[in-house]
Amino acid sequence: MRPAPSAAALRQPTGTHSRQASAARAFRAAAHIAARAADSWIGMHRSAGRWFAAREGLRPGRRPPRLDSPGSRLGVPVRSRRFLALGVVAAGGTLLAALLPTVAGASGENYVALGASFTSGPLIPRLTGSPVGCLRSSHDYPSLVAAMIGPSSFRDVSCQGADTTNMTGPEGVGLGTNPPQLHALGRATTLVTLGIGGNDIGFSNIVLLCSALSFTNPFGSPCKGHYTSGGTDRLARAVAQTGPKVAAVLAAIHRLAPAARVLLVGYPVILPNTGRGCWPVVPFAFGDVPYLRGVELKLNQMLASEALAHGAIYVDTYNDSIGHDMCQAPGTKWVEGIVPTSLAAPVHPNALEEKAMAQQVFATLG
Repeated sequence: MRPAPSAAALRQPTGTHSRQASAARAFRAAAHIAARAADSWIGMHRSAGRWFAAREGLRPGRRPPRLDSPGSRLGVPVRSRRFLALGVVAAGGTLLAALLPTVAGASGENYVALGASFTSGPLIPRLTGSPVGCLRSSHDYPSLVAAMIGPSSFRDVSCQGADTTNMTGPEGVGLGTNPPQLHALGRATTLVTLGIGGNDIGFSNIVLLCSALSFTNPFGSPCKGHYTSGGTDRLARAVAQTGPKVAAVLAAIHRLAPAARVLLVGYPVILPNTGRGCWPVVPFAFGDVPYLRGVELKLNQMLASEALAHGAIYVDTYNDSIGHDMCQAPGTKWVEGIVPTSLAAPVHPNALEEKAMAQQVFATLG
């Protein structure tokens, strides 16, 4: 077994002060943008509950109607999929960009990273790769893993907003199109990491709807009421329907890269692992927190099962991140809240989480 990297091995070499200076400049620029964006975000969020109520006929004490209209995914317009006005960051905050680890030793691997926004690390400094709209960070967990293992070649084609269809088909993003991610694979590929599934169940839509509904009944469970109306849990059904899609992606990876070890990376803690949350700091109704936590656990369980059934290794990032949910204080939380306190996308991993995920992948490689 290859030992996990020490704390000293994960520190940036002293000869790279220019990287720190670049990060500082990027932070100052982002802070200027954030100051202007924060007011817009806060105003939008305060009116979100009223907007949904007016749009869908919601009133306190009434069960929300089903919103299964054409052009929607799980009841919310598809255009809302991008994470809540893509690019909103909080004013101020501390730059928490993780420093690239030193290479533990050249591995000779030909490494390809596939996935969506929990893989690509949107808004974590520094932006890298193309298209720009993928918001791929140079400090996402694939880049950190590559720095640890020293592969012969490395391609990170992860992209925010991707779902399983974007493994075999292109994804249109701002300022370009990300090609089908599986096109990065070849017979010489020896290592693949994959992070996928959240967008197939409508992750961003769930966040938007449930946070808005929390203002109609913060002590109840209005989001659960919406998704289970009619006697069917539509999120549980969406997780089950995503299983065969993930299985198909894994089969395609093995076909295109038959010599590769394939690691399917799960999702870290988002809401607290116990209890009823921290409304209104993180605006999910107290009764909805256990329900939404259960949805994520179902998603991770499905990913673990598909990995086992299709020749992949499941990487558990959930248990290691317990106690670092988005209700925690800055510096302790590894996933940002709806209003971030570090440079990262809302309700997405920050640099600390990407670093923790990289360490889990590295430990799994052995």
